[in-house]
Amino acid sequence: MKLSRWDSLSSGNGNSGSAAASVNKAAGAGLGRGISDMITPGLDMRLWIGRVAVVLVFLAGVSVFALQQGGGRGGRGLADEDVTLPNGKSQKDELAKAEHRQNLKDAADLAELADQLKVELEKNDRYVVSMATIKKTDDIEKLAKRIRSRLRHN
Repeated sequence: MKLSRWDSLSSGNGNSGSAAASVNKAAGAGLGRGISDMITPGLDMRLWIGRVAVVLVFLAGVSVFALQQGGGRGGRGLADEDVTLPNGKSQKDELAKAEHRQNLKDAADLAELADQLKVELEKNDRYVVSMATIKKTDDIEKLAKRIRSRLRHN
């Protein structure tokens, strides 16, 4: 009986296992050698650290330049102009007044919700709260975040 090349490899005579093991060893040795070369401290690592430092300094300079050219926000690069509305008032002033009125309204709603929450928590003598109470805490949090974002915007 004559065996083909593939039959001899799959027959389990020991040759196929050693061939596969040698291939795996060769691949693993190359991989391990590359990693150990990267990890080994010395001149190469100092060069890499120096190159990374140069790249970081360059990127920092480019970002500072871009912020100066773009104005920081919006990327327009134009000076902030005060637009006058048809009624003769400044657009910035009108927007600030509208945001102030909205902040006052939201603060009143926030205080009302906080009082309602306090009453509900005092009313419940158990350690269990209702879903309505949890919803009120979520509404309080949303209002507070909305007010904070408007105040930070100015």
